[in-house]
Amino acid sequence: MAVRASLGCFPSEPALHDTCGMPWGVAVTPFAPADERGAAPATGDEGHLVPRCESCFGYFSTLCPLNRWSWTCVLCCADNDLPADAAARYARDGGGDDPPEMRSAFVDLLVPGEEGEAPAATTPVYVAAIDLSSSEEFVELVKSALLAALEALSPGSLFGLLTFSNKIGLYDVQGPIPIVKNVFIPPDSHGALHVDLEDVMPLCSFLAPIDSCKDRIAEALETIKPMSSWEVTANKSEVHDHVLHHTRGFGAALDALVNYLSSEYGKAFELARIFAFLSGPPNYGAGLLHTTSYEDHNAGKEGDNDGTLLQEQTNFYENLATSAVQAGVCVDLFAITNEYTDLASLKVLSIESGGSLFLYSSTDESTLPQDIYKMLSRPYAFGCVMRLRTSSQFKIANSYGHFFPDPQYLHVQHINCCDSFATYSYDFEFEKDSRFSRKSSPPVLQIAFKYTVLVHHADTSDVSNSDSRSKYSLQRRLRIRTIQYSTTANIWDLYDFVDPDVVLTILIHQVIWASLSDVQEARLLLQDWLVIAIAQYNKAYKNVRSGGDTEIYGIDVDFSHCSQLQPLSRFVFAILLSPLLQLNGEGIHPDYRTYLQCLFSALEPASLRQAIWPTLISYSSPDVEAEVHQSLSRTVFTSGSPIFLLDAYIDLLVYYSPTASATIPFPPPRDCILRSTIDRLKQERNITPKLVWIHGAHDDTTAFEKYLIEDQILDASHLASSSGFSSFLEEARSKVAQHGI
Repeated sequence: MAVRASLGCFPSEPALHDTCGMPWGVAVTPFAPADERGAAPATGDEGHLVPRCESCFGYFSTLCPLNRWSWTCVLCCADNDLPADAAARYARDGGGDDPPEMRSAFVDLLVPGEEGEAPAATTPVYVAAIDLSSSEEFVELVKSALLAALEALSPGSLFGLLTFSNKIGLYDVQGPIPIVKNVFIPPDSHGALHVDLEDVMPLCSFLAPIDSCKDRIAEALETIKPMSSWEVTANKSEVHDHVLHHTRGFGAALDALVNYLSSEYGKAFELARIFAFLSGPPNYGAGLLHTTSYEDHNAGKEGDNDGTLLQEQTNFYENLATSAVQAGVCVDLFAITNEYTDLASLKVLSIESGGSLFLYSSTDESTLPQDIYKMLSRPYAFGCVMRLRTSSQFKIANSYGHFFPDPQYLHVQHINCCDSFATYSYDFEFEKDSRFSRKSSPPVLQIAFKYTVLVHHADTSDVSNSDSRSKYSLQRRLRIRTIQYSTTANIWDLYDFVDPDVVLTILIHQVIWASLSDVQEARLLLQDWLVIAIAQYNKAYKNVRSGGDTEIYGIDVDFSHCSQLQPLSRFVFAILLSPLLQLNGEGIHPDYRTYLQCLFSALEPASLRQAIWPTLISYSSPDVEAEVHQSLSRTVFTSGSPIFLLDAYIDLLVYYSPTASATIPFPPPRDCILRSTIDRLKQERNITPKLVWIHGAHDDTTAFEKYLIEDQILDASHLASSSGFSSFLEEARSKVAQHGI
């Protein structure tokens, strides 16, 4: 569990926090195998025995003062009795047998089954839902992705295959030949299926064990054809056929599937994961979405109201997400289309259920098979519940990330599926009339993360292949991390302990949230934040005066006295240029912006920094790295290096200078340092970046030059008279001089 704070040293009082101008919060990666310094948790088997505070329900930790028969909660300072068995457990003997919570403030403990819980099947379940109102290229790509997924899934898992169009197809692959049964979807947007899927095909027939049925699942995949390839009966008109072949009853199909996998007594399965493959917008039956508003906007029939396309059209998918969470179902959405699909309405289904959203503009350049294999190959937890608690002087102001908020308990978050990359952010504020004083206890955070994992047991010779599910079991575990922070009344200390990556993470969440209502307003808020931050910094260093009319040339816009603040101006400039804050009329597809919102809101801080401000490395040759450049402008070409590697997280670009010697091979050979670096970056990433080779002498360099951010132009709708990063800073300097603080 990695926890990074935007302010490593907390402000002692609200006025100091306001004065410094920096967001105050943390970014939490709960399923990371170690903390932010690389230290692993202390482990144990008795998570149910950790005492809890009777007042705030926080957990006992090594930071809590302990007496023979009582302990004091480090969060709320309440005294709690210690039962005799717990007192004996915590008796300090100086040996190495102390329980984990006495040895470390970061523990990972096994939790036995809780009484009263409805039993659920321990076998992991995966279901593919395939859109048939698509092209043959789409179906072939999905087939390749699912064959890759079958190789990554744990032995003993169950797999189901479903197709949808104007009807739902259920596949039974457990017999000698695959059998498909269909049920038609009512065209009514409020109508449900006339028959339950369980009545069409029993769930035990639909879900096939991967171990014994992998080949037959592959055979069933080969039988799947898009609607456009079906034979058409002679008595139907071409117009009717065209409409029929493009009906996409996605909402009704997913709603029926979630109900299929759920139980009236609670969860039917500990883990159920749906892979939904879409080739366009849902346009048939329940959950249909109208995309004419986007077409009218592009045709000039509507005003430039950017916010309308970012809002959900219907609450159908929000209600479906709630049902999925209650059933323990995670939905991963894969959209392979350049058609407007209104992902803004669909994203809630994956975000709240703990899933991921992927967007590929074409089948030709799609990395879908690699992405789904990487997603299923890395460790992940499911059935997660997370709660962050704070000491009494401050509280959570906002929380961000892909979770479902508990409807009853504040700041309790349900996460159906969580991998080691998934990150959740919080920003803080002081309680009313509160501060940290020398006499008060220091600020403390405690994050509790309860989750389930699939554990592989050593193979035994007496276990048959058909019973390989017995090699696996589910473990319910509890991670507890308790962190104590120092405080300061000195603004220079706050600045020195700023983590710019976490500041960026919180800013991105705030910008995304604000842009959902008004993109222009989000732009202005971000610009104003930077101007205020620069003004407060200069005031701290006596460069500006209150009331304005400050000498403009004395204003430091580069944060030259504090290295921790220096990246912030570049971050803000890059965010303003990013698709997150561009209008539809500026050439940004709204679905792409939604995809970036979902991607950026789940990235850990270092990865998010990479996506916002790419890394540029020059090479003297494919085997010799020359320099890591801080600047992203054409000035880097003066270094004389012939090769550049630009890492923008979702893109990896290798650029050869037009003047590069003809003796340098292009592309570089497989066994060089440059190739090894690229392979390592692709391996470490949770998505597969697009790799592009560009030779400046004969290729289009637009893809590379768009990442030279400091040379880009902000138009008048972004910031008046600004053209490039240097002009942007001059405009900020002018505003600080004009308004002071």
